[in-house]
Amino acid sequence: MSATPAFAPAPAPESVSVSGWGRTAPSTARLVRPRSPEEAVAALASCAERGGIARGLGRAYGDAAQNAGGAVLDMTGLDRVHSIDVDAGTVVCDAGVSLHRLMEVLLPLGWFVPVTPGTRYVTVGGAVGADIHGKNHHVAGSFARHVLTLDLLTADGTVRTVEPGSPLFDATAGGMGLTGVILSATLKLHPVETSLMAVDTERATDLDDLMARLTATDHRYRYSVAWIDLLARGAATGRAVLTRGDHAPLAALPARARTAPLAFRPRQLPPAPRFVPEGLLGRRTVGLFNELWYRKAPRSRTGELQKLPAFFHPLDGMPHWNRVYGRGGFVQYQFVVGHGQEEALRRIVHRISAHRCPSFLAVLKRFGDAGPGWLSFPMPGWTLALDIPANLPGLGPLLDELDEEVATAGGRVYLAKDSRLRPETLTAMYPRLQDFRALREDLDPNSLFRSDLSRRLHL
Repeated sequence: MSATPAFAPAPAPESVSVSGWGRTAPSTARLVRPRSPEEAVAALASCAERGGIARGLGRAYGDAAQNAGGAVLDMTGLDRVHSIDVDAGTVVCDAGVSLHRLMEVLLPLGWFVPVTPGTRYVTVGGAVGADIHGKNHHVAGSFARHVLTLDLLTADGTVRTVEPGSPLFDATAGGMGLTGVILSATLKLHPVETSLMAVDTERATDLDDLMARLTATDHRYRYSVAWIDLLARGAATGRAVLTRGDHAPLAALPARARTAPLAFRPRQLPPAPRFVPEGLLGRRTVGLFNELWYRKAPRSRTGELQKLPAFFHPLDGMPHWNRVYGRGGFVQYQFVVGHGQEEALRRIVHRISAHRCPSFLAVLKRFGDAGPGWLSFPMPGWTLALDIPANLPGLGPLLDELDEEVATAGGRVYLAKDSRLRPETLTAMYPRLQDFRALREDLDPNSLFRSDLSRRLHL
């Protein structure tokens, strides 16, 4: 089903420098801010030969929402929540609505977003385009599994209603905005009784201990994640703090909390300073942080009540936390390898540890079944994500070697966080890549939808 919206004047563009959350490779583009589907159509029609790409809140770490010399459509102006079916647990909203806004609206009604990553400042359009995952992937899968329908503005200027099971849906879920501009979506939600989490925490002494604990008990929890110390060496290599939980039932709350069980009031610290000294997050400081973080974690604690922001989005409490890496920025590297490839995971962790990568944000999770998206990242297995200062000596060759290790193990790197993968390696990682390129060629023969990522990886 498709329609062509009535014509509206294109918003006036402005030339700006645009970068990903990692702040590593900014590029200059013409930024356009449509406020309606009609303005989005007009903005798309005005894209010059360098094409255009949609952008949400800028939380893709690399160059997925950049378009050097072309247009970038800031979709945050399309921010309406159109309707909520409280009985069915569904919401219809614009693509520019953030998960933060959905939580504000939905939690008082007893509903929660089905999947959330480590930040709630992601738009619905970005969540579909990156097919985001969270701590519950082993139970709930990735975001696209919970999309009932979406409206997509394609290169010919029409708006198509796209449903799961269609090739266009499968190309759009995880397609990094390269099939069109997502305008709105209908989502299936998760019911909750409270806005608190019941959390179990324990320490793992090394990587093998951690993997054994995850394998044996993950099925008991809806949410599961492990912070891992990648600076630890020797017998302590891969030591971790494992945190798992579920939405707390009303009966678990103390009496004082039952008066407002669905309250959602995230606290916020002052923003990170605009200028941070280079090298602040070096091996010595991160090593000290990791040691303290591991030591202060309980050996075993069960049933602790935590607020949603503390459990899901601790870094959101400090606006612009990405500045702490300094002007050089940082690289987030995330990969997945399948079950049965644990030895490859061990080799990679030992290699990172031996290189002394100063990462204080490193998490290991288990993925469940893969979703339908042709370029969707998750697959059954183990995923490790880590932040690394971009100016770390030898980082480029190290990550190239890790790419080869991951590809040889049949794994892949997450495109929403990538800023330096080589196109020949991508081909080995994503078996449906040729299907994606063929659909793009048919749907958008002039490559109207383009990004720095698509040029770099020949998407």
